[in-house]
Amino acid sequence: MAATHFGFQTVDEGEKAERVRGVFDSVAPRYDIMNDLMSVGLHRLWKAYTVMVANLREGDRVLDIAGGTGDLALAFAKKVGTGGQVVHTDINEAMLRTGRERLLNRGVVLPTLVCDAERLPFADGHFDLVSVAFGLRNMTHKDRALAEMARVLRAGGRLLVLEFSKVAPPLEKIYDLYSFQVLPRLGKWVAGDAQSYRYLAESIRMHPGQDELKALMQRQGFGHVDYHNLTGGVVALHVGVKC
Repeated sequence: MAATHFGFQTVDEGEKAERVRGVFDSVAPRYDIMNDLMSVGLHRLWKAYTVMVANLREGDRVLDIAGGTGDLALAFAKKVGTGGQVVHTDINEAMLRTGRERLLNRGVVLPTLVCDAERLPFADGHFDLVSVAFGLRNMTHKDRALAEMARVLRAGGRLLVLEFSKVAPPLEKIYDLYSFQVLPRLGKWVAGDAQSYRYLAESIRMHPGQDELKALMQRQGFGHVDYHNLTGGVVALHVGVKC
């Protein structure tokens, strides 16, 4: 079996999926609280910016991949209205269950599906928009996942990838200190799990940078790709248009 990375470790490809699933099974109950704490609430602004860039219209069809606890799915549903569709998906059942319950508590019922982004169970050209927020870096074969996202988009449809990225050089030292010293301690204190948040920091360092991800998207069928650096490159929003 081929090898891949799990944070800074090298593991068999089949093992990575199980280990990533274990991370998110562990953090699911405290995921939203930890997001607020570790980003000082900035994740809400990053997602609000993503919704603005999506510029959805009534009746649009949206696929939310790695939708987790449903922040983007909820915001998208408000934009597409009753004539549109938002499909809320995640490979991790615990995360998806948490998100579904949260959506139901808000009075929002969406199609919810456990599925692998590398093998999407949807017809070609079905969606106007596909989004993946803070999930691409955990996928074993990013090229396959991006090709699948392109496949299910209509011609001219857009992919939005919101993901941690490479920070501006002046921020590197303080960002490393926060990532490898503060974040695991915060994870242990709040979620009772330092190791999962250590993996988070490592997975960010192993993820393609802004220009590398742009090139990867272009190779997988997105003819026009731009990216928007947020918070000094801590996060980047890549926007790809299917040819």
